[in-house]
Amino acid sequence: MVKHILIAHDLRSTADLALRRAAQLARQHHAQLTLLHILDSSLPTAAQESAQQALDSSLTRFAPPGSTLRLCYGRPAEGVLEQVQELGADLLVLGAHHHRHEFFSGTTLDRIARRCPVPLLLASRDDAAPYQRALAALDFSLCACTAFGQAYRLLPAGAELHALHVFETPRGSAAEVEAQLTTQCALIEQLLHDEAQNLPAKGPRLSHNVQPGSLPQTLHEALGSRQPQLLVLGSHGRSALSQALLGSLAQHCLHKAPCDVLVVR
Repeated sequence: MVKHILIAHDLRSTADLALRRAAQLARQHHAQLTLLHILDSSLPTAAQESAQQALDSSLTRFAPPGSTLRLCYGRPAEGVLEQVQELGADLLVLGAHHHRHEFFSGTTLDRIARRCPVPLLLASRDDAAPYQRALAALDFSLCACTAFGQAYRLLPAGAELHALHVFETPRGSAAEVEAQLTTQCALIEQLLHDEAQNLPAKGPRLSHNVQPGSLPQTLHEALGSRQPQLLVLGSHGRSALSQALLGSLAQHCLHKAPCDVLVVR
């Protein structure tokens, strides 16, 4: 269960979009919400005061009562990660499309994603209604299973969480490939059955499928056909999924998110 949400705000409109999502989740889970901004100490006092006024205004407009504003000095990535630890937050929210802005651009966002000790939600959709459709890329790694469980707990009851397992077609005869596909389907069925034993009874509807193909292309097609509001990815592990996530797939999803993205270590 989410108890403390930290939303890092960079004073852009995309950050207000992320704040609205963070506020919706805070209300849904009855969680504490903290709005964080990392100040540049070289800015004139008047500019710092203007930033605080803008943040106060966003907090008043979008956040639930009892939410707090926290201003810190330092480098963006390090400052955000330090505050996650210091505040004991269990969900970090950022606005997407930061690749066009210095604050959360390129390596800064990557650094946060790779080192964040709690689930990271990258909000890109201009929609503050509760999530109804989520797609989780699932393999047999502990990280992917953890991400699946975190998504289950984040989503409201009545939503759908669909697990997609990509079966990378091996070499062999048609009969051999078919036999391996049947085995993969059985293993995923068992994995989901085992994972469900550790999940709360009340939660989103679960569905799944095993799809032959290459991971990036198959996941891209699933995003197009299923139109999820949230994509769920595990970020560390030894499987093909994890290796792809740390490479081109991670870059695409983090910097050109087709929907909101939940990244879990």
